[in-house]
Amino acid sequence: MRKTEQLLRELVALPSVNPAFLPAGHEHAGEGRVGDFLAAKAVDAGLEVEFQDVLPGRSNLVVRLPPSGRIRSRILLAPHLDTVPAATLSQFTPIRKSGRLFGRGACDTKGSVAAMFTAICRLARSARRPKETEIVFAGLVDEENAQAGSRALVRGGFKADLAIVGEPTRLRVVTAHKGSVWFRLETCGKSAHGARPELGRNAVHAMARIVEALETDYAEGLRGRRHALLGAATVNVGVIRGGTQPNIVPDRCVIEVDRRTLPGETDSGVRREVAGFLKARGLQAGFESSKDAPCRPLETAPGLALVRQFLACAGQRNPSGVDFFCDAAVLAGGGMPSVVFGPGDIAQAHTAQEWIDLEQLDRAADLLEAFLQSLP
Repeated sequence: MRKTEQLLRELVALPSVNPAFLPAGHEHAGEGRVGDFLAAKAVDAGLEVEFQDVLPGRSNLVVRLPPSGRIRSRILLAPHLDTVPAATLSQFTPIRKSGRLFGRGACDTKGSVAAMFTAICRLARSARRPKETEIVFAGLVDEENAQAGSRALVRGGFKADLAIVGEPTRLRVVTAHKGSVWFRLETCGKSAHGARPELGRNAVHAMARIVEALETDYAEGLRGRRHALLGAATVNVGVIRGGTQPNIVPDRCVIEVDRRTLPGETDSGVRREVAGFLKARGLQAGFESSKDAPCRPLETAPGLALVRQFLACAGQRNPSGVDFFCDAAVLAGGGMPSVVFGPGDIAQAHTAQEWIDLEQLDRAADLLEAFLQSLP
């Protein structure tokens, strides 16, 4: 068994579920177990280790490999340590089958953690350490909820010449991803007895018209906007709540909407667009944002020297794009050119039978090590 696989098995066996998805005080909540485990291994490898406080009891793990000479550039390896919850306890027991490792977080993103951490540890023990480039591994917290870890890294003034964000991309170097705008719409009506509905005004009925308009005409309009790597912008009505019981005309209905954005689109622009779309059709609803921090799209110029070098190491002529949002856009917003890269397929993330291809895992570690060794 290769060391990268062994490390991944140990990481899967350490629950690090984002506390936002669990009851307070749950034994599986938080990234601390994984952070402490990796910190001890980093010290053994001769790396510099520090923790950056982010939220109560939750810290980013920052591991540094200084160059042999003066620091002239910096590369950041940035996977996240948190996972979504497991449906059963058995998902924290890693299982190897047919060249795959199954377990919660194996793909999203403990596979990236294992590959990136293996690469920096190998480099620390190698005679081919970069002379002028500092390598930093940052195990980030809270990506699955509000990206507090990457946002704290940016607020703290951290800078890098290139950030490689660990996510399952099937070893493709990704330079663009979609953003996400979440908002709530609310319709108000007038309650009445269900036996005399004509005396009321049904808020659910009013909202049904809005849902139909968003999922048809508005969605169709979005399909006309396309990005070369990302395809079209999208809209999804994911939540609807209204009414209390069948014999009362509902006086309130709320939907929650996910609008995936393309580079060049802004949160405020989306809000204005949706408001104008509804107004033009005589549809009325209250409008409220449902995210505290922006989740902007990513677009990194593939012509940047370090991006070209990483693409070459990956044997990839052209960059790729992905539909999902991740920490890369947050880091890019802090002035760090960012790409997304890692083993695994996003189709396996968050599933009951989450798994990662072990050959991809090994290739990821080897590729990252080769890239880091190629740096000055």
